[in-house]
Amino acid sequence: MDAYDGGSNARRQPGAPGVPGDAPEPEGPDGPETARAPGEPAALSQPQEEFPAPDRQPADPAEICRPAPASAPYGDPHPPAGVAALSLRYQIGVALALAVVAVAVCVHIGMVFLHVAPQNTVTKQHGRAVEDWVYPEFEQNWKLFAPNPLQQDIAVQVRARIRGADGGSRTTGWYDLSAQDGRAIDGNPLPSHTQQNELRRSWDLFVATHDADNRPVGLRGTLSETYLRRVVVLRLERDDATARGDVLVSVQVRSRTTNVPAPKWSDEKVSVQPVYRELPWWAVTADDTEGSVR
Repeated sequence: MDAYDGGSNARRQPGAPGVPGDAPEPEGPDGPETARAPGEPAALSQPQEEFPAPDRQPADPAEICRPAPASAPYGDPHPPAGVAALSLRYQIGVALALAVVAVAVCVHIGMVFLHVAPQNTVTKQHGRAVEDWVYPEFEQNWKLFAPNPLQQDIAVQVRARIRGADGGSRTTGWYDLSAQDGRAIDGNPLPSHTQQNELRRSWDLFVATHDADNRPVGLRGTLSETYLRRVVVLRLERDDATARGDVLVSVQVRSRTTNVPAPKWSDEKVSVQPVYRELPWWAVTADDTEGSVR
C-alpha cells in the first residue's frame, strides 16, 4: 500500500478534506481533541465562565449612570392619613371644632388669670362675670402653699331636733361629720370627691360669704347657707339619725377649730384649746330631705 494512500487508519493533516465515512473528530475547548484509546472515558468539559473575561472592555459610563425606567406603581405608595384622608366637608368640621376648643381654653385661662390677679380695671368692671365663671368649680386658693398655709384643724359638727311619732320632741347629740369623712378616707387609696371635699368646701363657702354674726353677705351668702343645710340634712338621714316615723324638724351646725401643735424642736407657744362657732337653728324644709333630692 502506498504511503500516501488515504486509508481509514492514516492520519490526515489538519484542514485536509474528509473522506466519506470518516467520523468528525471531537473538538475540545482549545481545539480538536486528542485521540483516545477505545473504552477511554471522554474528558470532562470545562465549566462555562460566569463572569466576563478579564480582557473584556468596560461598559460605557453613560450607560451605567443612566437610571432604569421606573415601572408604573400599583396604587399610591403614600396614601393620605389623619385629617387629610377626610373629605372636604369633614375637614371643615374638624377645623371648626378645634377652633371652638381653642377659644374656650383661651377664655378659661383668661378668666382664671383675672381671678387670681390683683384687682385691676378689668376686674372692677367685669368682676361679676369672672366670679360666675370661676365659682364653684374652678376656685383658686392658697390653703396648702404660701402665703397662707392651713395651720388649723376644722371639724364640722351638727345636731338635730326631732319630733317623734308620739308627738314628743328631742335633741340629738353632736355628730362629727368631718371625723366620719376622715375615717372613710383613712386607708382608702381612691376616696371619692364627696368624702374629701363636699363638707369642707360647703363650710368654707359659708364662712367666706357670712360676717362674724353669721349674717349672709350678698346673694351667694343665702345660696351657701341653703347648700350647707342640705348637705348636713342628707348626712343625718344617711346616718339614720331619725327612727321610723320620726320627723327632722331643725338642725344646728357648728365648727370646732383647733390649732396644729408646734413641733417639739420649736419654741413657739400655740394654744390647743378648741374654738367653737355655732350657727343658729335652721328649719328643715321639704326641699332639704333626701327624697326631694332624688
